[in-house]
Amino acid sequence: MGLLTYSPNRTRVKICGLKTPVDIDAAVAAGVDAVGFVFYPSSVRAVTPNIAAALIPRLPTGVDAVGLVVNASRDQFEAIRATCSITLWQFHGDETPAQCEELAAGDPWMRAARVGKDFAFDDFSLQYGHADAFLLDALVEGYGGGGVPFDWQGIPQTWAKENAPRVVLSGGLNAHNVGEAISRLHPCAVDVSSGVEITRGVKDPALMSQFVEAVRAADAKTPI
Repeated sequence: MGLLTYSPNRTRVKICGLKTPVDIDAAVAAGVDAVGFVFYPSSVRAVTPNIAAALIPRLPTGVDAVGLVVNASRDQFEAIRATCSITLWQFHGDETPAQCEELAAGDPWMRAARVGKDFAFDDFSLQYGHADAFLLDALVEGYGGGGVPFDWQGIPQTWAKENAPRVVLSGGLNAHNVGEAISRLHPCAVDVSSGVEITRGVKDPALMSQFVEAVRAADAKTPI
């Protein structure tokens, strides 16, 4: 079905920062809709295009391979595109709307928002209106949410409802708090990385399974 196939009563799940065949197989077994490959060398979860290319064939049809980039140059981006069968791009740096559209070149893409106090949701969604999705992450030093949740109550309810088919919620999610996030915001999808790790950058199959189970339990409790 893919990450951005919106269904009000079924929240899609993306697990990001996978690096090994064991990671991929565990995520697939857990029932994810997408896995994320981090093409940002400064990240502890970074992979090379060649590593990602070797992992992507393990994904069944319908599970998105998401390519996360941070201020990648055109040459860097095209090297990823030429090597990996990425089905959805995630721009997580300072990319402008024009840069996102130019690099994606017709492929589906989502723009990460670093949500802090007084974040202008309407301005952001207007500016990146051509994005297929808005990934809401916490504002921390550097790029990525750092496993830190942000104040979900600060997301305007009207904005969340209008944009629900395009909202991917990230930032400090885990099996213990994802149910609350879903009941509050009803996003199209949720995205987790550090919340399913036993140590920084090392995924745990049991935590992945628990996270997906928590999402499904929240869906069952939260009819829309």
